[in-house]
Amino acid sequence: MIHLLKSKVGRLRILAILEGISLLSLVFIAVPMKHWLGNPSLVRILGPVHGTLFLLFLFNTLSVGVEQNWKFKEITWKIILACFIPFGTFYIDNKILSKL
Repeated sequence: MIHLLKSKVGRLRILAILEGISLLSLVFIAVPMKHWLGNPSLVRILGPVHGTLFLLFLFNTLSVGVEQNWKFKEITWKIILACFIPFGTFYIDNKILSKL
C-alpha cells in the first residue's frame, strides 16, 4: 500500500477506494438510518467526509489526466462517472487505474 503513495496514479487509486467506501457508507448505512430510524447523525458526519473525498477524487482525476495525457473521451470521463455510481470507483480501479 505504501508504494501507491509514491505516484499520482497511486494516490488517485487510494482516493478512489476511500471515495467508494464513503459513498457506500452514506448510501447504504447513513441515509437509511436517517429516513427509517429518524437518526440523521451519521449523515451529518459522513456527508462532509464524502463531499471532501469526492472533490479530492475529481480534482486528482483531472490532474492525473492532464499529467498522463489521457484523452478525455477515452479515460477521464469514465473515471469521473465512476464516482457517481455505487461500486463504480472499485470497478474503475480494477479495470483502468490498476493497469496504469
